[in-house]
Amino acid sequence: MVYDLVKQIDSKLSTKLNYTITTPTNFSKEEKLPLIVFLHGAGERGDDINKVKVYCVPKLFGKNQDMERVVTLAPQCPYNLTWYDFKWDVISLIEDVIKEYNIDENRVSLTGISMGGFGTWEIAMQVPHMFSAIAPICSGGMSWRAWALTKLPIRVYHGRRDSVVPFVYSELMVNAIKAQGGNVEFIAYDDLDHNCWDRAYEETDLISWLAGSSR
Repeated sequence: MVYDLVKQIDSKLSTKLNYTITTPTNFSKEEKLPLIVFLHGAGERGDDINKVKVYCVPKLFGKNQDMERVVTLAPQCPYNLTWYDFKWDVISLIEDVIKEYNIDENRVSLTGISMGGFGTWEIAMQVPHMFSAIAPICSGGMSWRAWALTKLPIRVYHGRRDSVVPFVYSELMVNAIKAQGGNVEFIAYDDLDHNCWDRAYEETDLISWLAGSSR
């Protein structure tokens, strides 16, 4: 099933956060399923939740909720703001969904593209204990805070020809995590520009890797 919902929030920037959730066939809270959280890019901001369903995790699970037996969550960032502005609201939403759907707290993964990749890095650095794995795509973060992620399995994807977010942004994060002894895999696509997410989500085992991760 696909559910489009709204969370009322206390943030000074907005009064609500739209989000969409998918559950597999015959979903039961007694299963304690994993949760995959997806953060979209800048182009999907606004108040039309259908824009969030165009790409990646919401797109794939919207077509087939049973591709993995997981619950998925995809919030929508309001216009002209970023996930950094709403990071604590997103964290609160994840906590709410974990309780509402009786999610296995040891199997909560986070992924995102472009602006959502930046949000993935930032949120994971704030609450690394919340996640079983993360996969930031074509993005970057504050590499001097990489020490916070050394115990977290990470996959990073980026196109070397990226003309929107420089490839070096991911490279800096990966190198900083490796220098701290972290567990990170870097998948670089020599032939791709900014959109490397279609290949990452649809032509690799990324979805199953996220679904199968556990703390």
